[in-house]
Amino acid sequence: MSITRDSTSRTVKTADWNIHYHEAGSGHPIILLHGSGPGATGWSNFSNNVPGLAERFRVLAVDMPGWGASDPCPVERMNHVDATLQFMDALGIEKAAVIGNSMGGVNALRLAVTNPERVSHLITMGAPANRNPKLFGAGDGPSEGLKILIEAYRTPTAEAMRRLVEIMCFDKRFANEDLCRARSEAASAQPEHLKNFLAGLPKGSPVPQMATLEQMMGISAPTMLIHGRDDRVVHYEHSLHLVAHIPNARLVLINRCGHWAMIEHAAEFNRLVSDFVANN
Repeated sequence: MSITRDSTSRTVKTADWNIHYHEAGSGHPIILLHGSGPGATGWSNFSNNVPGLAERFRVLAVDMPGWGASDPCPVERMNHVDATLQFMDALGIEKAAVIGNSMGGVNALRLAVTNPERVSHLITMGAPANRNPKLFGAGDGPSEGLKILIEAYRTPTAEAMRRLVEIMCFDKRFANEDLCRARSEAASAQPEHLKNFLAGLPKGSPVPQMATLEQMMGISAPTMLIHGRDDRVVHYEHSLHLVAHIPNARLVLINRCGHWAMIEHAAEFNRLVSDFVANN
C-alpha cells in the first residue's frame, strides 16, 4: 500500500482528547510533533518524511490538540506534553524517539525533561531555547517570521500563506500555489483553532510552558539539534544555547535552509534521523 495522507490517517481517543494522527511503518516508534503555524498538521509538516522514515521505523505524525483534525484547545488547557503522553498511553507506546519542529521541538524538550523514561531519542528542528527577545529578533519582541505567522492567523488567505511559507523557507520556490492554497483551506476549515491561538497569545500561546536551560542540563536522551542557518523565525543561536546545555547533544547547522529543515532538505533530514535513531 502506498503511503498517502488518506491511507495513514487515524484517530485515537485519549483520556482528554480526540487526537488525529498519521501512522506508517513498523519497528521502533518515532513521534513527529509539528510547529504552530495556521494550517499546520502532522501531515503538512512531515509528508516528505513519513514515507522515508517508515522504511525502518513505526512513524506517527500527530495533530496536537488545537491543530488539524484534533480537538480544539484553548490556551488554558494547552499542555502538549501531557497530550503526547496520553497519545502514547492510548497506543501502548512505552518509549519513543520524539522529533519536534519549532513549537513541537519545545514540547519535545519539555517531555524529555519531565518524563525521561518515555523518550529514547530527542531531535529538534528550529526549536527556541527560551523566550529571550534578543534571540528572537532585534530586541523588540517577535521575530520577522513570527510576526508574519501571527498575521496569517488573523487573515488566513492564500496570499498570507504564501508570505508565511516564503519566510519559513530559504528557497521561495517552496511557496507554490498548491501548498499555499492547501494551508489556507486547512486553516479556514478550523476557525476555532485560529480563534483559540489568537486569544491565547497574551497568555503564552502556543507554548505556555517551556523547560529552562538549567532543566535541560538533566536531559539524558541522545539529542540531535537541527537548525537552518537562514532561519528567520527562530535564530540558530537558540540551538547554540541548547547544545551548550544538553549533555549528550550534537548540532547540525544547515546553510541555505530556513525554519523547515525537514521540508527544504527532506532527504538529508531523513538520512540524519534514520542513522541517529538506529545507532544511538
